[in-house]
Amino acid sequence: MSRVALNYIYNENARTRRPIIINKEMGNKINPYLLKKDFPVFQDKVDGRELIYLDNAATTQKPYTVIEAVRKYSQQFHGNPHRGAHYLSVKATELYDQARQKVREFIKARSAKEIIFTRNTTEAINLVAYSYGMNFIDEGDEIVLSIAEHHSNILPWQQVARSRRARLKYMYLDEDGRLSKDEVKSKITERTKLVCLTHMSNVLGTIFPVREIIEYAHQKGALVLIDGAQGIPHVEVDVQELNADFYVFSGHKMLGPMGIGVLYAREELLEVMPPFLSGGDMIEYVSEDTASFAPLPEKFEAGTQNVEGAVGLAAAIDYLNSIGMDKIHQHEQDLTAYALERMQGISYLTLYGPTDLEERGGIISFNVAGIHPHDLASIVDLDGIALRAGHHCAQPLMKYLQLVASCRISFYLYNTKEDIDQLIDSLDRARSWFSNGTK
Repeated sequence: MSRVALNYIYNENARTRRPIIINKEMGNKINPYLLKKDFPVFQDKVDGRELIYLDNAATTQKPYTVIEAVRKYSQQFHGNPHRGAHYLSVKATELYDQARQKVREFIKARSAKEIIFTRNTTEAINLVAYSYGMNFIDEGDEIVLSIAEHHSNILPWQQVARSRRARLKYMYLDEDGRLSKDEVKSKITERTKLVCLTHMSNVLGTIFPVREIIEYAHQKGALVLIDGAQGIPHVEVDVQELNADFYVFSGHKMLGPMGIGVLYAREELLEVMPPFLSGGDMIEYVSEDTASFAPLPEKFEAGTQNVEGAVGLAAAIDYLNSIGMDKIHQHEQDLTAYALERMQGISYLTLYGPTDLEERGGIISFNVAGIHPHDLASIVDLDGIALRAGHHCAQPLMKYLQLVASCRISFYLYNTKEDIDQLIDSLDRARSWFSNGTK
C-alpha cells in the first residue's frame, strides 16, 4: 500500500496529522483541500478572506508536524550537541545526527559525511566559493554560470573571479527560457574549472537538464555546483544519479524552518577543502600556534549549530516522504498546466518561460499591461492573495529579458485550482480599475 494519504486523523493533543489510507478513487493524486488542514496558517483569515498563498518560491508554509517537532525539541531536549555527557547534550547530538542521516537518505548521498548543515543556500554556496574557489581556481580558469542564476549564485563567483583572476562566463537562454545544447557546449571548455547552475529558475520556472550538463562538464574536466533551492522541494533528487559535485538547498523552501540549509559535496572534495569558518566544534586539537581539524562533517560546522532547525528539516522530510515527491511534482504540473491554459487566453497578460510543461516547474512569471508589478501585488493582497513582485534577486536575467520587474506565482502541494481561479478574478478586477472598466 502506498504511503500517500488523502484522509487524515487529527490528534488534538499532539497537534499533528498522520497519513492513514489512500483514496484510490482520486487516482492516487494529492487532495490539496485536505492537505491544507495540516497547515495552521490556512486556518486563519486575512482581513476576513481565505489566504491564497502563491509565493512558495520565496518560502513555504509549515505543517503542524514540523512546528510540533521544533516545539518538542525546544521544550524537552534542548542542549548543546557534541559538548557534554549529560542527557540533554546527548539527546541534542542524537537528534542532530539523525537529521543529517535523514537528509542523506532524502537526497541519496553515499555518506552522512557528505552532508554539511549551513544557514541556507546562500551560505552553502559561499562555503564552496571561499573554501574551494579561493583555493583551487587559478588565474585564467573559467567559472561558467547561467544568466538565470539567483544573485546568491552570482555574487560569490564574482568575488572568486576577481580575487583569483579567473574568467566569469555566462550561458544565455533561448527565447523560450531554455539552455540549448549549443550554448552549453560553446561556453563549457577545457579551461572551465567550475560550472554553477540552478536546478530550476526562480523566475521562469525552467527545469534545466542538469544531469546532461553535469556529464558534459565532467568530460571537460570541470566540477559542477547545482543550486537546488527551487529543485529539491519539487522533484526527487538523487545526487549520485546526477553525479553532482556540489548540491545546495534551504530547509524553509521545503516546509522546514528558516535558518537551516544543506551543502552536499562529494567526500573526496570536502577532504581537501579547508574549513570555511574556524572556532568551536570544528577542531581536533588546538595549541598556541596551530590546530588540527575535526573529521567530516564537523570540519565545516564551526560553533553551536541550529539543532532545532535540523530537527524541523527532518520532520519536513518525513512529511514530504509521506506524500511522495512524484505526486507532489505531478500535482504542481497539473496546477501549472491549468494556470497556463487560463492565463494564456488573457490579452492583458504577458507570460515568461517555457511553454512545454516537461521543461518547467510550478513557477509562472507574468506582467499585466498598464500595472506596475508592485502595484499589482498590493492590489491582489487586498483579496488575500500572496504573490511576489520585483526582480526576484535575478537582475542579470531581468536585464537579459529586458524587464525591470515581474509578478510571480509559485505553487506547492497545498495549492488548488480554485486558488488560480481566484487569482485571475483578482487580476481582472485590478485591470478593470486601471483601464476604466475596459479589459
